[in-house]
Amino acid sequence: MSAAQRRIDLARFSLSPGQAEALALEVPLEQVELGGQDYRPPERTPARLDVSRTSSGHALRLRFRGELAGPCTRCLEPAKLGVEVDAREVDQPGGGEEMSSPYVDEGSLHLERWANDAFVLALPTKLLCRPDCAGLCPVCGESLNDADPADHRHPSGGDPRMAKLRELKLD
Repeated sequence: MSAAQRRIDLARFSLSPGQAEALALEVPLEQVELGGQDYRPPERTPARLDVSRTSSGHALRLRFRGELAGPCTRCLEPAKLGVEVDAREVDQPGGGEEMSSPYVDEGSLHLERWANDAFVLALPTKLLCRPDCAGLCPVCGESLNDADPADHRHPSGGDPRMAKLRELKLD
């Protein structure tokens, strides 16, 4: 998508109230930083934009399936996650603040900004390498995904780094 296409002039559709048009396009997605880690989507993602004319504005729907690659939030192994986005916006100029889309400015849709915001909002709270990721051992840092629970044991008594703190007597 060239710089000139990052904004879509909604008037170019020449729709009458009640009419709609679909547009197949590609949206560029930006790198996402979560918890100090970088996650990368592909440079271009195929998308579908539906534009419907209302009596005084537009109803918009953006759909695409994006992918994100980066470290698993539990074990730090490489993870790849598919994210379904189905975002809707309504822009009714003069209809009050709740009827104005932050992505439409003077009849021009900021598609790239909307796609990136919708993508981030669709992400799950944890990005995992697999649904049953066991994470890292809190004592030694070994990946519990590969460790046999019967063989992976530590001496009881808790974290050895806290031994001196356990000796404190508080009154």
